[in-house]
Order: sequence, then C-alpha cells, then structure tokens
Amino acid sequence: MFVGVLRLSLHLHGNGSLKGKRSMVRRIVERTRAKFNASVAEVADNDVLQRAVIGITVVGNSSSHVDSTISRIGGFVEGLGVAPVTSIQTEIIPLGGDIGEREW
Repeated sequence: MFVGVLRLSLHLHGNGSLKGKRSMVRRIVERTRAKFNASVAEVADNDVLQRAVIGITVVGNSSSHVDSTISRIGGFVEGLGVAPVTSIQTEIIPLGGDIGEREW
C-alpha cells in the first residue's frame, strides 16, 4: 500500500475577510473531493487572510498510480482558477511488508 501526500500553498489575492477565505477554500476542497475521492482539508495558516494551505491524501496499491493521481490533483487545483498555487510539496509513503504490519 502507498500513501500519497500533497501540500498546496495558495495565494488568495483580493481577499479581505475570513468569510471570503472560507468560501474560496471550501470551493477548492469540495470540488477536489468530488472529482478524485481524496481526503482534502485546510491544514495551516487558518487565520491568514491572503494564504491557504491545503493537504490532500491518496491511498493506492501502486506507487505510480498514487504519484499520477497526486499530479493530476495538483493540476486540477491550479486549473480551477480560484487561487494561484505558490508552492507544491509531495511525498509518497510505502506501507506494508515488514513496516508496521502485524498479524491478528
């Protein structure tokens, strides 16, 4: 099993309130969840009006599939046009085999 983690930093230009920020973030989160069936949440800078950090996770049985899905999600969020992406960080974590696995 492989877990892919994607962290996107977004610049929310023209935003002047937390209500406006929540609206922009909610649009990104809901559309991404619906399209990719991934776990999506705002993970940092919750009180900063001009910036949002979105965390996304994907689980799959092959590293290449998880990597491909993460890449597509990054492109999808950029393509939404809600806010420009200023930073992208990704990591794919292998789980299974002898790593943390217990038999019941």
